[in-house]
Amino acid sequence: MARSGPSDPVVARWDGGWRATVTSGQFTFGVDEPEAAGGTGTAPMPTEYLLGAAASCYALALQWTATRQGVELPDLKVTAVGEYDGASFSEIRLVVESSLPAEQLEPLLEPAHKVCYVSNSLSRRPAVEIAGAG
Repeated sequence: MARSGPSDPVVARWDGGWRATVTSGQFTFGVDEPEAAGGTGTAPMPTEYLLGAAASCYALALQWTATRQGVELPDLKVTAVGEYDGASFSEIRLVVESSLPAEQLEPLLEPAHKVCYVSNSLSRRPAVEIAGAG
């Protein structure tokens, strides 16, 4: 089901150094950088959350698509790998694994992509607006 309008807010609070705490509704999680980059290595990097969002959203979309088509997806796993190009990814690859035969899995891939919010957002390259408040 497609949504319209603004998302619920997600708030990041700087904790010092390269660490932040993110709150999304009732959930809270840490963000950090590895020690080699000056962080403490106590939480995933922001880019790892981005890749996790892409992999998990596509996995859910793929499962949704399969269910609608009456297909069982045993042991589904989606891996996301980003190709760094300076301060951004030039490519994000999603690799789907399942014991479902390839001839049954392949027809599910494109319909799942059409309903995956994260891969759709990344593909459309939404404008990022930054504004100060205060």
